[in-house]
Amino acid sequence: MLKADLAVIGGTGVYRADMLENVKEIDVETRYGKVNLLFGTYHGRKIVFLARHGKRHSVPPHLVNYRANMQALKELEVKKIIATAAVGSLNEKMAPLDFVIIDQFIDFTKTRKSTFFEGRFEGVRHIDVTDPYCPKLRSFLFEKAVELGLKVQQGGCYVCMEGPRFETSAEIKMCKLLGGDLVGMTSVPEVVLAREAGICYATIAMVTNYAAGMAPSVLSHSEVLEITKKLNNDISRLIMTALAEVSLEENCDCC
Repeated sequence: MLKADLAVIGGTGVYRADMLENVKEIDVETRYGKVNLLFGTYHGRKIVFLARHGKRHSVPPHLVNYRANMQALKELEVKKIIATAAVGSLNEKMAPLDFVIIDQFIDFTKTRKSTFFEGRFEGVRHIDVTDPYCPKLRSFLFEKAVELGLKVQQGGCYVCMEGPRFETSAEIKMCKLLGGDLVGMTSVPEVVLAREAGICYATIAMVTNYAAGMAPSVLSHSEVLEITKKLNNDISRLIMTALAEVSLEENCDCC
């Protein structure tokens, strides 16, 4: 079995692993299903790239096989995961084209398999998610983003909705009242499963629009793709820097 040091999970608009060398496509069989990955190297490190929504964005957020994805990364002995996510903003201070290193979530998903701990394979456990996103990895990503001159904010609460539809303006008002800063459809259960697997995990959120009722026009997926395209060069610079420089030591509470 191949082993990898680090993983990148690409969300909407981040589908390719152009930074990797000696790239080959691999399939990892898990008890939850088969996962397709790109395996390569960067600065002498072994890296895997996972397109969350599959090739050509073919899998909607509520049907992503999150457990298979995380189990595959665990079996490859990945130490740290850097994920990307396109998000809408509920916070006027987090504007389109900004990056946010999120630190909390509120979960409004409904139908997803959200844990390994169902009693069958992994037993029954109750994990602590006071700080769901690795604090040390978050700090590192923020520092590197600042060094690169990116417009970035440290900390933000991600509200995860079921999707694939966008939210109503009433739902957005509710999310704001509950303390949400950003809204998306994929961070949960991904972040929870990473913690259950003992892998450090952090998300770089890319703000593509203001949410329903705040945006000046009707939301569309094409609009999201257009903004992520504008951010593509900057997100690639940040990920490449992180992959080259992040410590491979497991020196936090995540594992």
